[in-house]
Amino acid sequence: MPAKWVRKWSERFADVPLELSSCTVVNSTAVLSRAEADAVVTRLPRALDVHDPGPHHVIELYQETTVVVVPKDHYLSAADELTAADVADESFLVPLDDVLDWSTPPGTILDHRPQTVDDAIELVAAGMGVLAVPQSLARLHNRRDLVYRPLVGAPVSRVVLLWPAPTTDLADEFVGVVRGRRPNSSRGGDQQQPKRTAKEKAAAKRANREAAGKVPGRNFGKAARRGRR
Repeated sequence: MPAKWVRKWSERFADVPLELSSCTVVNSTAVLSRAEADAVVTRLPRALDVHDPGPHHVIELYQETTVVVVPKDHYLSAADELTAADVADESFLVPLDDVLDWSTPPGTILDHRPQTVDDAIELVAAGMGVLAVPQSLARLHNRRDLVYRPLVGAPVSRVVLLWPAPTTDLADEFVGVVRGRRPNSSRGGDQQQPKRTAKEKAAAKRANREAAGKVPGRNFGKAARRGRR
């Protein structure tokens, strides 16, 4: 998505460069509060748990499925998807940069906390335990000796765009790009129009047919009745 946003931005604002840089979820809001970025793509609720960015706006982009990463020859790899009962006897690695918000973590949580998801992946490959992460992180750290399976009922990761309040004009333009707003549309142009009732739809359809001359209009009907009298 960010690459698509950059392309659309450059088409509309060629004289205003848009630069992307990487950051972790745990320091994303700190980067924003220090004015080192104008907006961040991050994950909630983890990003707000570790640092308060101050007054801000947020748009949820999507929710991401949670998966369990296991060695390729692990017995859990035989399933298409997993439940909490399936993994109740497993030992879970929870890295320090974990982004999932567990009320009741599955299985047994190991005392050792790897620094990063990348470190945890290495330990999974070494047979030290299994790992629950958002699906995109499992894909990012994909290895030939590991597989992942969806974990039904697990907390999801909310991927969001977060930026400071109040919104500047350029920030509003960027939000428009993210939301798919057309270049010449108003700020409210990306909002959905209220749905019409069946009666309103029928009236609009009749008006269109009258305008096209396919049915007599109401005024014509009244004049005809007066003539018959």
